[in-house]
Amino acid sequence: MKLGTLLVVSTPIGDSGDITLRAIEALRNCDLLFCEDLREARRLLYRLTIEKELHPLNEHTTREATTEALDALREGKTLALISDCGTPLIADPGSELVQRAIDEGHRITPLPGASSLLAALVVSGFDTRTFTFAGFLPREKSKRMRAAHALVHRTETLLFLEAPYRLNQLLADITAAFGASRRAALAIDLTLPKERVRRDTLLGLKDYFLEHPFKGEFVLVVEGATPQHRGARTHPHPPARKR
Repeated sequence: MKLGTLLVVSTPIGDSGDITLRAIEALRNCDLLFCEDLREARRLLYRLTIEKELHPLNEHTTREATTEALDALREGKTLALISDCGTPLIADPGSELVQRAIDEGHRITPLPGASSLLAALVVSGFDTRTFTFAGFLPREKSKRMRAAHALVHRTETLLFLEAPYRLNQLLADITAAFGASRRAALAIDLTLPKERVRRDTLLGLKDYFLEHPFKGEFVLVVEGATPQHRGARTHPHPPARKR
């Protein structure tokens, strides 16, 4: 068995100018290119004037695509992996491929670049020395609230992602768990001309976006717990309504 190379390639999160020269070279010269979404990958390659056969690796094709990629690595080939946007594997498919490639001794090379999480963090105004990516909360309501409450007393800055159409639900759940006065920043459409960052309390954000509906890409950044927050009483579940 030969040993191949897997390139984990970061791509722009919005502004197409944020791609690196190394990323362009990797996409142009790799033997196989694995992507999360064919349409997004085709748009990227079109902008870069690169012609390359695409192999989908997403939640529906993980097993088959991982097998195909490993077979190519065993032939000594160089593969590139991209997600829809930003840095691959962060709440995106591909972790299984990377782990199995490591187990077999193949070379894994990151090509760093844009990340919506780091971009949101550095413009939030909150502590950047320690932070936690909390990811996507569970979809089931009870599990979702338990997960949110488990983070209430964390002192580091917290970052959350959610589907574009679930912003109001996320703000409602985080507000219920963390309290109305916790400070937060919502980074919207980062790197695009319509980019904006709204900083307020969680309640202020919740009320604002109820009145001004938004559907698009965002990152929610929540300030870590202060001594005042840690001393507040919390409940494992929201209090029941009186009937």
